[in-house]
Amino acid sequence: MTPITAAVLGTGDRGHKYGNYTLAFPADIQIVAAADPRRDYLNDFAQAHHIPDNRRFDNWQTFLQQPKLADAVLVTLPDRLHFEAASAALRAGYDVLLEKPMSPVLSQNVALVNLARDEGRLLQICHVLRYTDFFQAVRRVVQSGQLGRVVHVEHSENVVWWHMAHSFVRGNWRSAEKSGPMILTKCCHDLDILYWILREKVTHVASFGSLTHFTPENRPDGAPDYCIEGCPVADTCKYDAVRFYLNEEKTWPHNIVSLDPADRAAALQSGPYGRCVYDCDNDVVDHQVVLMETERGTTIKLTMQGHAEWEHRAMRFEGTRGTLVGIFGKGHSELKLHDHLSGAVTEIPVESEFPDVPHGGGDFGLMRAFVHAMNGVPDDSLTTAEESLESHLLAFAAEEARVMRTTVTMETFKGSG
Repeated sequence: MTPITAAVLGTGDRGHKYGNYTLAFPADIQIVAAADPRRDYLNDFAQAHHIPDNRRFDNWQTFLQQPKLADAVLVTLPDRLHFEAASAALRAGYDVLLEKPMSPVLSQNVALVNLARDEGRLLQICHVLRYTDFFQAVRRVVQSGQLGRVVHVEHSENVVWWHMAHSFVRGNWRSAEKSGPMILTKCCHDLDILYWILREKVTHVASFGSLTHFTPENRPDGAPDYCIEGCPVADTCKYDAVRFYLNEEKTWPHNIVSLDPADRAAALQSGPYGRCVYDCDNDVVDHQVVLMETERGTTIKLTMQGHAEWEHRAMRFEGTRGTLVGIFGKGHSELKLHDHLSGAVTEIPVESEFPDVPHGGGDFGLMRAFVHAMNGVPDDSLTTAEESLESHLLAFAAEEARVMRTTVTMETFKGSG
């Protein structure tokens, strides 16, 4: 079978992660063009994929002005560019793999789904957790009936403290206006997973949370605007940018500051990643809880917080016959089924097919599913645009409930959108 050809619009971290699949499985898919205004990132990516100079573009608009160069487009641009770039690619006749979230603007999510349907193109969203062996196992257990009737779910997204500071205080997702609310940008993954596992639509949503720690009120006395200027509490501040970024690491998150470690000191003098975390232009929450009720009366509590000791998700599915308890994290995942009648505890195997691939192997699982769908044989893990819309609407509803301190009825919310 001839490999699918694809272009990558946005050659940052996510573009590289998905691109790595094409290097590992070139018989499935090959990257033949790329676009990014950052020439160093573009060239670094293009060299890895042997993309010639005439197929390296300084922006996605220029790429889409060319005659069709590939079968598909991978859109891994900043969130606020997703809608415009994905829409243009669909209209140009490309199938699209789009990084989540689809768009930080509610109406654009609906418009994008409708456009893909009208154009007859495949639009798949990068909800990579669906494609992990771990969450596949969770879904199998829940759908098998071993738990009986699931009555309550607790799911927590524990963002490790340095990731919170890097991405949501100093980084690209720090501002709701510039990117989107954190419950959307970080947890549309989790909302999608819950819907996919339970197969129950949410009817009511309430939410509480705030930005509590990363505020000017908590700035230490004498702390400069940039850590590299010499902070009096540097030795005791875990967020000290000098200690965290000035090293020889060449992977995420250090490569976001600069691809070349030798250039990082200069970047920390004036760039966003060198700033004191207590005086940035961040406004997204650092902790939030979302309470939901489904059409069958199942209650769900989703917790998101950015002060964890390690990056992991934890969950409990409470059923009338059993309880499923899981931890999904880098370096350690486990899943245990507790039978109420016998008291037996069964450990469910969750070893990843791709143990060294981010998101528990989900990045590669996603790419493989996209290839299958492009070849006309989609699997049941496929995150269709229509199903992704459900999780996005929940995130927007949760943010409205948090801000307005009210309970949102999904039927009304969808009708008002």
